Amino acid sequence: MKNAERQAAIRGFIKYWKDRGYEKRETNEFWLQLLQNVLNVEFPNISFQKQIKIRKNTYYYIDAYIEQTKVLIEQKSSEKSLSDETFQQAKRYANNLPHDEHPRWIVLCNFQKFLIYDMNRPNDDPQEILLENLEKDYTKLLFLVQSNNNHITKEEEISEKAGEVVERLYDALSKQYKDSTNPNSLKSLNILCVRIVFCLYAEDAEVFGKDQFLNYLKDFQAPYLRNALMDLFKVLNTPLDKRDPYLGEKLRDFPYVNGGLFADEDIEIPNFTEEMRDILLTQASQNFDWSKISPTIFGALFESTINPETRRSVGVHYTSIENIHKVIDPLFLDDLKAEFEKINQLPKGDSRRKKMLLRFQDKISQLRFLDPSCGSGNFLTETYISLRRLENKILREVYSQGFLGDIVNPIKVSIKQFYGIEINDFAVSVARAALWISESQMLKETEDIVPVDLDFLPLKTNANIVEANALRIDWETVIPKDDLFCIMGNPPYGGYVYTTPEQREDLALVYLYINGKPYKHSKKNDYVACWYFKAAQFMQGTSIKAAFVSTNSITQGEQVV
Repeated sequence: MKNAERQAAIRGFIKYWKDRGYEKRETNEFWLQLLQNVLNVEFPNISFQKQIKIRKNTYYYIDAYIEQTKVLIEQKSSEKSLSDETFQQAKRYANNLPHDEHPRWIVLCNFQKFLIYDMNRPNDDPQEILLENLEKDYTKLLFLVQSNNNHITKEEEISEKAGEVVERLYDALSKQYKDSTNPNSLKSLNILCVRIVFCLYAEDAEVFGKDQFLNYLKDFQAPYLRNALMDLFKVLNTPLDKRDPYLGEKLRDFPYVNGGLFADEDIEIPNFTEEMRDILLTQASQNFDWSKISPTIFGALFESTINPETRRSVGVHYTSIENIHKVIDPLFLDDLKAEFEKINQLPKGDSRRKKMLLRFQDKISQLRFLDPSCGSGNFLTETYISLRRLENKILREVYSQGFLGDIVNPIKVSIKQFYGIEINDFAVSVARAALWISESQMLKETEDIVPVDLDFLPLKTNANIVEANALRIDWETVIPKDDLFCIMGNPPYGGYVYTTPEQREDLALVYLYINGKPYKHSKKNDYVACWYFKAAQFMQGTSIKAAFVSTNSITQGEQVV
């Protein structure tokens, strides 16, 4: 089918199904037309009313199922909403299918809207596609007929490739330092990599001009790249009105970043080789799109460039997005989502609805979170993204009736709500950058809902990540306990047999009686138990919630006593 023919067929499909759709009579017709006319499948292989057995002599029927691509479809009439209850019903059906028929995708549809859930990412919000937008969005439905298609998300794959690019760049740079084992040189290398990655992301996400970083650097041969980067970093850290009026045009056009990311002008930058120039300009910039990375995943992959021995000694962990949600969903996110759904069930004409939604937005914008072992910040980043997506749902409902007058910045949820403690300086830098990148991505999502230009630069919010040993610092110096809502994270695990002398000293300093005397068996506890002990002390007399990722050994051994 030629493109013009396809577009005409899609327009006809939209016109035919606009303002209609009765589940009982028209489901089959709707999906057959969609597959044939919109997605160009001549003989659609779709089953309707697929029978499943829930209990003995109890059968239910799945509205539609596409076996080839493992898609389960739950259809509602056009006047019905697609609620979380509908999704839970579809999941119950999915769980009662034979294992090899479990769906990769669950699609909720009411003829006017599709909600698409990728079951490989069970805690992500669904992708929404409106019938009226199908002419431009039909490619997002190709997963229905292409088993190898993943239009919903490729974040993990993209982020892993980004990690590989960073590792090549990191290794090449480290070889150029006079002494890469020198602490100051190593710190400079870490800062340099964070800055470069931020610039790569900024040009692809159009925080800078499109390809602005690439176009600036490609004018310089390898021996001159070092000075070119030093000049650029200085400019990025200088407000526009304080810059040298005689700067060249390409440097002058870069925005002011702020936030401290480019503040240290004395970092050590080595000379570049032709190989390093190729990695930076071709592999990292020209041939890779950084705007699609997941800051949650990439932050951990970026951090993994640290020497493996260092990782083991400080207990750096990569917690998957799925496992992060196993902690934060029952801890607070499920309740917040349920509260939103309850408000959202009010009729759109109810005068209380908008006020309650805005009050709920105020509520989530006042919550404060602490990860006292934050590493690359993936718990903080994923929690921020989850709250911002919830806020975007609120904004979509608040502004669904149109816009009156000028709209100021409608966003209230901020990375200022998130606090972390981390002992490794590189991880601190990565965590801050990951939060800034996630902030940029979420601004884009909000701009698709509310017609307002939201400037990302200069950075207006600092990520509250403190470089310190969380077991030797008073957490109230990071955030007052009366302001805190939740403590969460994945503290470093270490059985007491494998603890280092410094870690055993941490154990002795943490496990103290009120009179200051050490617990008798404190040095026989697992290292991770320190975080439980400090969190329990910190929570006394407050309403703070807490949850950590740990092995089941936390319930065994001396620490139980």
